[in-house]
Amino acid sequence: MALDMWLAFVVAAILIAVSPGAGAIQAMATGMTHGVRRGYWSIAGMEVGLMLQLALVAIGLGAAVASSVVAFNVVKWIGVLYLVYLAVRQWRSVTTDLRAKIGTTVDGRRLGLLTRGFLVNATNPKSLVFFLAVLPQFVVPTAPLLPQYLAIGATMVAVDLVVMGLYTGLAVRLVEWLHTPRQQTILNRVFSGLFATAAVVLSLMRRSATA
Repeated sequence: MALDMWLAFVVAAILIAVSPGAGAIQAMATGMTHGVRRGYWSIAGMEVGLMLQLALVAIGLGAAVASSVVAFNVVKWIGVLYLVYLAVRQWRSVTTDLRAKIGTTVDGRRLGLLTRGFLVNATNPKSLVFFLAVLPQFVVPTAPLLPQYLAIGATMVAVDLVVMGLYTGLAVRLVEWLHTPRQQTILNRVFSGLFATAAVVLSLMRRSATA
């Protein structure tokens, strides 16, 4: 990949990573309850989900899912239901001193955080739409494809790690500032509402958006 094309892709990757979405909400919600260090397990799961979708696009399955009404809707509604589950889970979170719980919460097992992060991205067809719409502009079909996809994947992961880490760190700051039971209840309700909003937005996605 030429340097100018790679720099252009970096800009595109930053824009898609910074734009609010289910991944950003998950990163902040995890940071709020588990801290930055454990939050990166959730972020790592999101990157695995992102790379799975990139791999599907690279081998052509992404286009098949995007062009099939049934397949697209199955993936979409799995994602919607999972976001609704996260919304309910956040709403029912116990309001204790989160500052003391960060990093020690029993529910913050690494595998669980990794799995939740993975499912947030793997079940979100928005990433497939992004890859299908944007990647052709940065891939030279006459050049070897594998090195190009590896460069794209490494760039996406690097950018997303930084951006999601910033979202997680921001949530930790919120916990430090807002730590009374009432404030924590409000935070939980806000993040629950954000998950629910993301679910609604995802439910409104149509296959025509991938064209």
